[in-house]
Amino acid sequence: MIMVSASAIGILLGVKGPGLTSLYPDSLSWVLIIITVGSVITIVATFGFEIVAKFSSLFAPWMPLIFLAAGIAVLPQLGVTGIDNFWEIAKEKIWTGIPVEGQTKYTFWHVMIFAWLCNNAMHIGLSDMTIYRYAKKSTYGFASAFGMFIGHFMAWIASGILCVLVISQGNENPTPGEIAYLGAGIAGLICVVVAGWTTANPTIYRAGLAIQALVPSMKRCKITIIVGILSITLACFPLIVSKLDQFLGLYALVAAPVGAVVLVDIFLFPKIGLISNLAELLKLKFNLSVALTWGIAMATGYFLYNYFNSDFYFFMALPGWFTAVILYTILAYIQQKIVINKIKSAQA
Repeated sequence: MIMVSASAIGILLGVKGPGLTSLYPDSLSWVLIIITVGSVITIVATFGFEIVAKFSSLFAPWMPLIFLAAGIAVLPQLGVTGIDNFWEIAKEKIWTGIPVEGQTKYTFWHVMIFAWLCNNAMHIGLSDMTIYRYAKKSTYGFASAFGMFIGHFMAWIASGILCVLVISQGNENPTPGEIAYLGAGIAGLICVVVAGWTTANPTIYRAGLAIQALVPSMKRCKITIIVGILSITLACFPLIVSKLDQFLGLYALVAAPVGAVVLVDIFLFPKIGLISNLAELLKLKFNLSVALTWGIAMATGYFLYNYFNSDFYFFMALPGWFTAVILYTILAYIQQKIVINKIKSAQA
C-alpha cells in the first residue's frame, strides 16, 4: 500500500513508477518517493491507536464514492451509452475471461476466494482485534466488515473498467496512480494516496503491537519504526505487488489457522465444556496444542497446493482453516484433560 500511494504522488511530481507487472524499482526518484511516503505513514503509526483511528475515519468514508465515480466516468470511452448496452460492452471489452499474457485466468471461484483472502488479513487474520479491543459493543465490528466490503467492491469493479481503458490506450503496464488519474483526475490520485495510508497505517501499528508482545522490554514506538523501515524497504520492490495474489495466498495460509484457533477458543470451548484462554490462565508462554495445530494446518494447505496445481494458492487457506478448527478442538481437549488431572493429583 506504500507503493500504491507512491504511484499517485509520482504522477503529481512527474515521476513514472513501476507498473503492475514490474519486478524491480526503475529509478532513484521513485525510491525516494517510496521512502518519503513510507516515513510519513510510519510516523503517524507511532502516535498510537487514537491518531491512526482518527486518520482513517476522516479519510476513508468517501473513498468508495471516488472509485464509483471513476468507473462510471470512463464508460462512454468504452462505448457504453446507457444501461441498455452496459452488459454487452462489459462482456466484450471489460470482463472477457481472457487474461493478460502471463497472468492467471480468474474464474468466479478465483474472484470469490481472492476477495476472501484480502479480507482474511483484516478479519480471520485478527488484524481488526488490535482496534476492536477498544469497542464498547460487539456490533461495532459491522462497521469494519461492511466498510471493507463496500470499499473493495467499488475499487475492484472500477479498476477492472479503468484497466481496460488504459491498456487500450497503449499503456500495457500502468501504475495504480495512472489508473485512478484516468478516471477521476486529481481526486483519484488523492483517493489512491489515502487508500494506501489508511491501510498501511493500522497495519504497521498492529505489527508493532504484535512484536512488542514478544519483546515487552522494547518501546512500541521504537518497534513501530523498525517495522516501518522494513515495510519501506519491501515497498521499493514492485515484485511484491506484481505477485500480490500469490502473496495473499501464502499470507492467508499462515494467518487463517490462527484465526480458527481464536474462534474455537473463544466461541466454541465454553459451549463444549472446555476452558478458554488456557495459556493466560496457566501463564504458559508456549501452548503446544496451538503450535501443533498451526504447523499441521499450514502443512495441510501447502501439501494440497503442491498436489493440485499452481493456481491452487488462491484456495489453500480454506483446508488449513478447517483443519485447524478440528485439530485444535481435539488437541485442546487432550491437553486440558491432562492439565486437569495434574491439578487434581497435586490437590490430592
